[in-house]
Amino acid sequence: MSKVRVAAFSISLDGFGAGPNQSLQQPLGVRGEELHQWVFPTRRFQQMMGKDDGTLDIDNDFAERSFENIGAWILGRNMFGPVRGPWPDEEWKGWWGEEPPYHVDVFVLTHFPRVSITMKGGTVFHFITDGIEAALDRAREAAKGKDIRIGGGTATIRQYLNKGLIDEMHLAFSPVVLGSGEHFFTGMDLPALGFKQTEMVLSEKVVHVVLKK
Repeated sequence: MSKVRVAAFSISLDGFGAGPNQSLQQPLGVRGEELHQWVFPTRRFQQMMGKDDGTLDIDNDFAERSFENIGAWILGRNMFGPVRGPWPDEEWKGWWGEEPPYHVDVFVLTHFPRVSITMKGGTVFHFITDGIEAALDRAREAAKGKDIRIGGGTATIRQYLNKGLIDEMHLAFSPVVLGSGEHFFTGMDLPALGFKQTEMVLSEKVVHVVLKK
């Protein structure tokens, strides 16, 4: 059965899912890259960067799992790029260059319309202006029975959580204290939303926690 999933989402020890002040130079926010040190060396991530090497360890196992059976993605606008307000032109096509790692339809939440973009490798970015549930309906149709991955950012995941629309989450807790940024857990009662921890695995760099309904 199709699930709505959050996977390989990194969080600091003090609960932040991204650093502050995202920009073209710092797409993950100030110090945000520190949250993701567990995934950068993995074979899965290195392949996404066009390389053939990388570690084959617990972290790579979770990175691989995060892409299994994914039929569509949903992203907040910040996950697509740093551009704010109305789209000034069609030049910006995402962080990943001409061949993004998604290889399926990706639905980007925005307040400003834009024509869909077809990229190399099967990724098609669609820009959804009528809310998170409309994006989910479109993603379900595109996924054709496979899972839908909510890729972030933090605010987007929180919106889907608060609506009770997420079935499963894999959170990677990194040994980093950010102090500021986008907080994941504020006002969030995961047990009340039906989540229970089903898995916890410690690697050399991070604690992987899986929660399911």
